[in-house]
Amino acid sequence: MAVSKTVFKDREKEVKFWEKNYKKAWKSGKLLKVKFANNLSTAINVRLDPVALDIVREEAQKKGLGPTQLIRMWVMEKVNLL
Repeated sequence: MAVSKTVFKDREKEVKFWEKNYKKAWKSGKLLKVKFANNLSTAINVRLDPVALDIVREEAQKKGLGPTQLIRMWVMEKVNLL
């Protein structure tokens, strides 16, 4: 992963720069056509008993995730071990 370099010495100088140059930078920008890949995943349904679902929800909340995100992470961790 590339390390980003900061051109500005502090946030205030960056704010002043963009307040002054925003319109100029926006007008000089070019439109790009972007093509997105088709959905590369498939959804499945998993049945959990209420107690298990509550535990998953609690763990997900601790990590700042939704329960489905956490379950997907767990599944992918196991798949990557195969």
